[in-house]
Amino acid sequence: LSGEGHVQGLVPLVEELVAEHEAKGTLHRGDGPYVPRPAPEGDLRFPGKVLPLPDGSFLVSDTGHHRLVQLGNDLATVQRVIGSGTKGHRDGDAAAAQFTEPQGLTLLPEAVRAAAGYDVVVADSVNHRLRGVDLATGEVRTVAGSGVQRLLDAERARGAGPDHVAQGADPLSVALSSPWDVAWSTRADRLVVAMAGTHQLFSFDPRTGQLAVLAGTGDEGLKDGPAAEAWFAQSSGLAEDHLGNLWVADSETSALRVLRFADDGSVTVETAVGEGLFDFGFRDGDAGQARMQHCLGVAQLPDGSVAVADTYNGAVRHYDPRTRQVATLARGLAEPSDVLLDVSGDEPLLVVVEANAHRLVRVPIPAAAQRVDEGASQTQRPRTRLAPGALGIEVRFAAPTGQKLDDRWGDPTQLKISSSPEHALAQGAGTAQGLRRELVLAEGVTEGVLHITARAAACDGEPGGEIPDHAACHLYQQDWGIPFVLDADGEAELVLDLRGVN
Repeated sequence: LSGEGHVQGLVPLVEELVAEHEAKGTLHRGDGPYVPRPAPEGDLRFPGKVLPLPDGSFLVSDTGHHRLVQLGNDLATVQRVIGSGTKGHRDGDAAAAQFTEPQGLTLLPEAVRAAAGYDVVVADSVNHRLRGVDLATGEVRTVAGSGVQRLLDAERARGAGPDHVAQGADPLSVALSSPWDVAWSTRADRLVVAMAGTHQLFSFDPRTGQLAVLAGTGDEGLKDGPAAEAWFAQSSGLAEDHLGNLWVADSETSALRVLRFADDGSVTVETAVGEGLFDFGFRDGDAGQARMQHCLGVAQLPDGSVAVADTYNGAVRHYDPRTRQVATLARGLAEPSDVLLDVSGDEPLLVVVEANAHRLVRVPIPAAAQRVDEGASQTQRPRTRLAPGALGIEVRFAAPTGQKLDDRWGDPTQLKISSSPEHALAQGAGTAQGLRRELVLAEGVTEGVLHITARAAACDGEPGGEIPDHAACHLYQQDWGIPFVLDADGEAELVLDLRGVN
């Protein structure tokens, strides 16, 4: 989700490699073994989310085409297009409006629609904005977000906490970060936004424009408890159940989470399925042992159980909160990114967004779900042996050819470091400028994980020269989770590479 800078940075890197291997004579030009996939035949391209409308049609975020498409009940007939299809940000009528990779959609309650003046809220992910759509006219307006990506490290650097949103702030001046899904919460009486870029859930009141952090510290991981202390990891799907609980597809932890709202106004976070950032798989059974892989969508079923779009497993999974059992409802799907319950026919069915097949399909809910066990996996790297006490951290970074560090406002590099368990670091945790840090490992801790995020900003320009006006600038970022065990003969220095510099 922070990949925009990575993609921009790949261009000069590829140019460097081409020049290097041309000089060496090791660059082969011409046909290779790659055969491109045929262009999709339908009207959609990598659709993201789907919303049922009161007239029986469906509104789809046609993410790859940067627009919204209203499909008939047959899931194929295009009734209307909202958005020009040109990537960008522009408010206006259905033909002129522009989105950039829109994702989640939700229909506001009728009374809220009347007060807000629009009907549907869209998570316009790469624009870092929320958009409002009037279904009667197709008019699109921006309702929240400045268009500048929210960086928690910048908030913390100026002394603001991770839950800081200025009270009464103009919603159009607030920086958001890759909003991925939206859902109305009856218990909170607010819209909830899966703010995937900062690993948080925001709330937004369309009647007043008030934005606030609902849950999440901004740390990436899986941690339950009071909402203000919880950790998420690129939450990408939201759905409310009949009890008012809010279910969350937490993609990077391959987890199903739930927010529970108490009568006193407090909110707690629980994990139903999932273990952590490095754990995934395809395993049904008891929820404590079950595994999913990069789930993106969630929906409630008629009996109060939950369906999950288990994206990288190509499946729709089933979780029963009463028995805490996980099963599989459907397999063989092409990266399902969303799922919803369709009760428009004689019997309830699932509508599944098959993102990689560029279509929506109806899937029956089987009387008996499958049980699958293809194992559980971990992507966790081997444990690094560290010496007790002081530990030096250095991240190496060199701007690509044709770019220079953007030092116009000071040091353009930054390190964010934390640990699991939290008390494993006696000194050095937190966010600060620079790519060098001295840590102190706490006494009594024998193992854990260091969480390190490095950032560097560079702009087009020659080293030693001035950065030209209107130069393109790029943010480079990399995250590491480094499991460690203490050993008297272990390392006292860790050197990491941002962009893989040797």
